[in-house]
Amino acid sequence: MGVREIEGVASMGDGAGIRWVALGGVPTRRRAPVVLLHGGPGLPDYLGDVAAMIADLVPVYRYDQRGTGGSGWRGRHTLARQVDDLAELLDAWDAPEAVLIGHSYGADLASRFCLAHPGRVVAMLLMCGPFVRDWRAGDRAARARRMSAAQWERLRELAEAAPRTEEQEVELLTLSWFTDHADPERGWQWAARAARRRRPVNWDMNRELGAEGRADPLDRHVDALRACRPERVELLGGAEDPRPLSALDALARRLGVPLTRVADAGHEPWLEQPDAVRAHLRRFLRAR
Repeated sequence: MGVREIEGVASMGDGAGIRWVALGGVPTRRRAPVVLLHGGPGLPDYLGDVAAMIADLVPVYRYDQRGTGGSGWRGRHTLARQVDDLAELLDAWDAPEAVLIGHSYGADLASRFCLAHPGRVVAMLLMCGPFVRDWRAGDRAARARRMSAAQWERLRELAEAAPRTEEQEVELLTLSWFTDHADPERGWQWAARAARRRRPVNWDMNRELGAEGRADPLDRHVDALRACRPERVELLGGAEDPRPLSALDALARRLGVPLTRVADAGHEPWLEQPDAVRAHLRRFLRAR
């Protein structure tokens, strides 16, 4: 018998509707759910493959952050509202607490939620994020090494084009994302597929949350996060992520938690090394 999947839309206090999907049953007071937090910001949820790796162990929830996918929203985007959405979702799921697994921007969101609601976080796995220090320069340099001069120039042209056609948007996203992977050939295939599936991109959300995150970086709150974090916190990163792994290592040291490096994997390690990621996730959950 397969693992049961259910879905719904939860109404937030300001009237927004957040689409969610649960795999593996419903939470109980003895079995806190896992909540997967996708990255972006501005993308719909893409963590279904990750959910399937662990849903036989524990209920797994994921959702489209407001303004993406099935969670329509027209209005200003703030990090505080993103945190509030997660708290209201836990209430809607009748889950007093949860295990948070955040990927990329979702790891930043998990950390900010923990700062605001430490009593609701049982454990936290931060995957390929959040990055501290000046990681963007290293990221740009690594991407430049993985692209040809023609690809780099084409990416610049597409980023400046407005408005873009559908095919131009797909090309822009493919060029932006293929360097996330350790294997460039398979990386291009994964990026091209994601460029058509993870749509539409909410560029306003990306700009607004990105600007707020730069104005109030998580770096400023790491000491507070260390003081309030649950006992079980780990970081997981792809060794070939263009974002410098040294930035994750710096965060792990400041938080006093372990960092596991997945060899031959980039920013989405479950694609390139699914067995290693599955084993790590299952060990993490079983150790609670």
